[in-house]
Amino acid sequence: MDAKTCLQKLQYVGVLAFATVDEYGNPQIRNISAIHYEPDAMYFFTARGKNFCKELLADGRVQILGYTKYKEMIRLSAKAEPVEEEKQEHWINTIFDEQPYLLNVYPDDTRKLAGIVFRITDGEIEYFNLGVNPIFRGNYTIGGGNISFKGYQIMDACVGCGNCVQNCPQHCIKEGKPYKIEQEHCLHCGNCHKVCPVKAVERIG
Repeated sequence: MDAKTCLQKLQYVGVLAFATVDEYGNPQIRNISAIHYEPDAMYFFTARGKNFCKELLADGRVQILGYTKYKEMIRLSAKAEPVEEEKQEHWINTIFDEQPYLLNVYPDDTRKLAGIVFRITDGEIEYFNLGVNPIFRGNYTIGGGNISFKGYQIMDACVGCGNCVQNCPQHCIKEGKPYKIEQEHCLHCGNCHKVCPVKAVERIG
């Protein structure tokens, strides 16, 4: 798995959930399908008059979520920026050519007056597959994105009691000094943290 493949999978999903925060700090989410994909970037269309556009222009941070029929969760955390004004028409036309249904929503030249295209080139992708055993997760970046590590790790205070191993749903903890969590198979459920008698399991992030 890699970032390019994750973007391709999001393209197959089609309709994605876009989450932002409004001016009052309230979470907002909506489904967007007017999207164009490049190997390492994403372009999407919305209307300038929508609150969605207002929130993106004010802050830019967005999380995008897709879920495939194979039980794969793909989340892109990024900052969206409006495309340069002189390139807006090109990207609007590109998205409308790929999504003909949009002509029913914004016929003729109304799309140029109403619409704006945002671009994402830098971001972090979290991939989580519940359809395999053991489960698999991975973190990838596009452009200048950074990975924010999450989950749990076992520190040197580990006494090797094995409580964590016995209570791990995915059996992804291996013996050692200290014991080690296979991060790519970890659910982040926190069982190991709860049952450790010497508090040797620490949360990451």
